Amino acid sequence: MSELDFNAIVTLIVKEDPRFDRLAYAFVRDGLEHAVKELKKTNATRAKVSRHVTGRELSEGIRHYALEQFGPMTLTVLNGWGLGRTIDFGDIVYNLIEYNVFSKNEGDKREDFADIYDFHEAFVRPFLPQARRLPRPSFAEVE
Repeated sequence: MSELDFNAIVTLIVKEDPRFDRLAYAFVRDGLEHAVKELKKTNATRAKVSRHVTGRELSEGIRHYALEQFGPMTLTVLNGWGLGRTIDFGDIVYNLIEYNVFSKNEGDKREDFADIYDFHEAFVRPFLPQARRLPRPSFAEVE
């Protein structure tokens, strides 16, 4: 599919479902490509067979991709596009499935994307300073 076709389809989708910014659709598509590449690296010893990506795998791939792309600004960027929960990724995926941009397996469902991770934990916590534990002085040192 050409970029022009993808953009035209996203324009139609956003008219029907304005919850997510157009950029969120391109981001999820790019996140899928990233997830597939990472899964191929992980399964390098297996035969190079194209396989289906689950909702959990896609959500995790998107998490890694987002952190690489946006670093500490990830949550701000995703929220700006209307993304606040992993089920939002599923909503975008299923909007794209309706237009035959993505495909699904028989057992796949939108709920496969529900509650995979908390956005604050996934996108903010990695950038918070680590709590440093200072050694407790022993009573002998205090005297």
